[in-house]
Amino acid sequence: MFEIQQQSPERYRQQTRRSTLIIALTFVALAMLLSTGSVMLFGEPGADNFRWNMAGVVVALLLTIALVRSVMWPQPWMAAAVYGWRLKRSLMRVTNIMHHVKAGVAARDPDAMQLLRFYHLGLTQMHQLDGNSSSLSETVAEINKHKESMESLGMNTEQPRLDANWIASVKAIPVLPG
Repeated sequence: MFEIQQQSPERYRQQTRRSTLIIALTFVALAMLLSTGSVMLFGEPGADNFRWNMAGVVVALLLTIALVRSVMWPQPWMAAAVYGWRLKRSLMRVTNIMHHVKAGVAARDPDAMQLLRFYHLGLTQMHQLDGNSSSLSETVAEINKHKESMESLGMNTEQPRLDANWIASVKAIPVLPG
């Protein structure tokens, strides 16, 4: 399961820019090489070779995706981008069941309360890493209110780890229409 780790926003942005640049340059080089190669092999001189150019670009895109997932993903220089992707994917898992989470929080369900706290901590970090303080400022009141509610119930507010059991438990919470 996913665990929130302390990250320097400046270093995170620097590393993700670097990995994005490497991936983009890989795609551009492959697209140029494969487009030129497909036109040379299959094209006709003086004819419209758009389809061969497009075929080269599409193959380059597919090859770039395969390279990113199989070769680049485990590289140390991709660690920040992989972490950001996993953080956003974990937040999306909670977002997808947010109506159950809110129903559970309203009923004071411990799993729902812990899941919402993880979501708030992850969302806070995501906004900090992305340098999006304006969106973060809109949710501070909700985050603080939920934290105070957990503290009043004697619950631990440090929830850096997403527990799959919380998601399964919260999905079972009935949601009232309306």
